[in-house]
Amino acid sequence: MREIDELRPLTAGRLLALWRQCREAEDPFERVLTCNGRILAECCFFQGERVYAGEAEALADLTGRQMERLLRRLADGGAERPPAGRETVNPAFDAARFEALRGE
Repeated sequence: MREIDELRPLTAGRLLALWRQCREAEDPFERVLTCNGRILAECCFFQGERVYAGEAEALADLTGRQMERLLRRLADGGAERPPAGRETVNPAFDAARFEALRGE
């Protein structure tokens, strides 16, 4: 992963425009990855310069987990960690049902 020292949030209108540009992809997984790559290409900066020239560079450089981490930071306003007191556990998660589905 390339060095990133700043995440610049996009406006809601720009996010919507990027999502609309990705609608042509029929496969939902491809559509989401492409859109996330475009978002990160526009938001990731190092020493004031864009880190990625476009989605292809972002997708070639980042793993899915790295993309997720950067997008979460971006959603939290660029913070390294979630804000204090923020719940990180899914309250709707049913551990018993999960274990039953796993067959244990």
